[in-house]
Amino acid sequence: MDATQQDATARARELQRSWYGEPLGALFRRLIDDLGLNQARLAAVLGLSAPMLSQLMSGQRAKIGNPAVVQRVQALQELSSQAADGRVSAAEAAERMEEIKKSAGGSVLNSTQSTATSTGAPTVRRVVREIQSLLRSVAAAGDIIEAADSLAPTHPELAEFLRVYGAGRTADAVAHYEAHQS
Repeated sequence: MDATQQDATARARELQRSWYGEPLGALFRRLIDDLGLNQARLAAVLGLSAPMLSQLMSGQRAKIGNPAVVQRVQALQELSSQAADGRVSAAEAAERMEEIKKSAGGSVLNSTQSTATSTGAPTVRRVVREIQSLLRSVAAAGDIIEAADSLAPTHPELAEFLRVYGAGRTADAVAHYEAHQS
């Protein structure tokens, strides 16, 4: 790989970090490990071709263009976390992956059924990821920061919201969300 390709890959991974919270290679490897998948099976569940998954993992491509695929990634992240800490059995995880594969990537904003916890309420992390996904589907992180900078003098709270949810890390957005409840 020449220097130009290395620079492009580094830029793509940095964009992935800003859009998805981490480079997709790391995210997808964690899903593969936690859910006992291989790359071909992960691609099938997400609704991507194997070459597209490979390009996203390697940083040859930066963005997942299909919002439904982004939402399947988020659903798999939640499932992965549940599988990793033992809240979901391997059999349950396999069944849920089939449901995720068939899903059109519905939004938590209009469908709490697929995002509900055992208490019936959507998880804070899930709500935050939906907000992030929605913002990031309409603009790149740099554009969101630019918009936030424009709003800051007259609407500082709205500017903060855009920065935190549109270009920040999920953990920071969760903390922001929890601090602004009730």
